[in-house]
Amino acid sequence: MFHVARRRILAALTVAAFALLPVAAARAAYPEQLIKIIVTFPPGGSADTVIRALEPLVTAELKQGLVIENRAGAGGNIGMAAVAQAKPDGYTLGVAPAGALTVNPHLNASMPFALKDLAPITLLAEIPFVLVASANIPARTPAETIALAKAKPGGLSIGHGGNSTAMHLTAALFTHRSGIAMELVPYRGTAPAAVDVLAGHVPFAVLDIPASRQLILEGKLNAIGVSSARRLASLPDVPTLAESGLAGFESVGWFGLVAPAGTPADVIARLNEAFTKALKDPAVAEKIRTLGAEPAPTSPDQFGRFIQDESAKWGKLISEAGIKAN
Repeated sequence: MFHVARRRILAALTVAAFALLPVAAARAAYPEQLIKIIVTFPPGGSADTVIRALEPLVTAELKQGLVIENRAGAGGNIGMAAVAQAKPDGYTLGVAPAGALTVNPHLNASMPFALKDLAPITLLAEIPFVLVASANIPARTPAETIALAKAKPGGLSIGHGGNSTAMHLTAALFTHRSGIAMELVPYRGTAPAAVDVLAGHVPFAVLDIPASRQLILEGKLNAIGVSSARRLASLPDVPTLAESGLAGFESVGWFGLVAPAGTPADVIARLNEAFTKALKDPAVAEKIRTLGAEPAPTSPDQFGRFIQDESAKWGKLISEAGIKAN
């Protein structure tokens, strides 16, 4: 009887093992079809350009093509909602912007998706900013800027690239942390803000690197400090705002790769491996830097924690500073 029972158990285990083979094989075969990536910005923007720079390397690594679909609008909410509602099989991904994940939920009473609807894969790139002053403004450091603002309460202003943008929040964080009152002036993008601070129509502005670097190097704008935690390779002589008296100051734009919640962990890991490897390629990294961004590969867990930290930081600022949606 013992031998009969043993044979039955072995037979059952063998059947179970064979039953699992198709599942394992299916997982090992990922990806078996084209992968769609929804970019929440129009063609030609930094996020779109970064994904297209990564595409050849990721395609070679995964041995499968990428289909890039631009679906802009509502500050990234439209594209992210489409990702959140997609089948969680690894064949629909999204390039998530900072605003859609960490700012919009604090500004909009109703959102078409929640953070729990998305699975982080990796941060792709960070976009640092620089606080600049017109050449005729007697301020070269954050301390001098703050002293000037306190001497003229409400009499100075900072231009930025538009309400609810990362540049807007960077300007708001600077005034909030400094305890100064300065009018925040929105523009339709960073280029017109750069034109006006260059002409002296606004004394200060928060700009991205492509719009400001050459003007800074030529001495036409004074760089007060960069908003990133570390100095930038493109402006190595410009100190960070954190090292210039505002300890812990960090404010960057960013975008990362996400999948629908429920996507299998092994698929997330495979995608993370492919995209982080591509981000570390020297040629790709250099191309990203020419856009004024910095490659920022992370693990899924690191990206998830980063999103939560950013959401808490901006939620607190939006509440305390009374920032409203457009």
